Amino acid sequence: MNPTPPLEAQDRPARLTVGVVGAGRVGPALAAALKLAGHRPVAVSGVSDASVRRAAELLPDVPLVTPAEVLARADLVLLTVPDDALADLVTGLAETGAVRPGQLLVHTSGRYGTAVLDPATRAGALPLALHPAMTFTGTSVDVQRLAGCSFGVTAPEELRMAAEALVIEMGGEPEWIAESARPLYHAALAIGANHLVTLVAQSMELLADAGVRAPDRMLGPLLGAALDNALRSGDAALTGPVARGDAGTVAAHVAELRRHSPQSVAGYLAMARTTADRALAHGLLKPELAEDLLGVLADAGNGPGTAARPAPGPAAHGTGPAAPDTPGSPESPGSPDGRDHDPDGPDHGPDTPDHGPEGGDR
Repeated sequence: MNPTPPLEAQDRPARLTVGVVGAGRVGPALAAALKLAGHRPVAVSGVSDASVRRAAELLPDVPLVTPAEVLARADLVLLTVPDDALADLVTGLAETGAVRPGQLLVHTSGRYGTAVLDPATRAGALPLALHPAMTFTGTSVDVQRLAGCSFGVTAPEELRMAAEALVIEMGGEPEWIAESARPLYHAALAIGANHLVTLVAQSMELLADAGVRAPDRMLGPLLGAALDNALRSGDAALTGPVARGDAGTVAAHVAELRRHSPQSVAGYLAMARTTADRALAHGLLKPELAEDLLGVLADAGNGPGTAARPAPGPAAHGTGPAAPDTPGSPESPGSPDGRDHDPDGPDHGPDTPDHGPEGGDR
């Protein structure tokens, strides 16, 4: 991917005063990045002790004030609170007259576009949705990680250039996401990033149970290669017993997991079914081997501690991928996520969410 060229002086947004509502893991990092670009953080609000410490580390000498005071002082306000708190926060700020006409209001939720900011837009605010597809630690390393990070950008057409310019100034790469596509966009990031953390943590626990002294060291090169291959080749990078149709090996895996980690069985079976469907659709798994494999998975799914599941669908006969048994929904980002979320996007978990106008921290 070709990096976005640096902005010429005439294309840069005017130098802005910046405020942060919700000093979770994301907001202070973005404000610090904007400071490096020449903007001036002037106010921050936070709820928890961790938020106060985080703001002091990343935004030293920036006063800690109420959300209403943040809006009174700043031209550009970052609303970096958990997804479930965002709508109430915006409504409360608008109803109390805190929003000023011409003020840029930026939220970092992956789930929402700009419609969630409608109450503030009616009060004259300029709405932007800028979601960094990155996990955040709440430390200064996050500012460095923004270099080359993709941002999901949604904004009114007349503000598109301003939104993209702000992302570029923070070191990111703007990726335009339509308002209607935001939930799907965020679900995709949750599958790729949040669920990856769960799988890796589970794998390390099982390796430790198997006697491996340094599970992280063992997994590092393997996972790095698998991720690189997947990003380069997609489904063609699939390997392992499911993609090969080794039904006996898969049955042995399930038996061992039932013995040592019964809570892992359901996840293993769900991923194995999905992997088999994709391997079949891509021509990696031979239909004659798929029948035995899917039979093992169906039998295992009806075993102790798992709910009975229907027999495999058309994919078992090589006619195409079956629908997932239980479609997952994206977690409430706190994530992949740009607020105190999670790309959410892991990462951004709220410290102590508050669902009123005061807002919790992302």
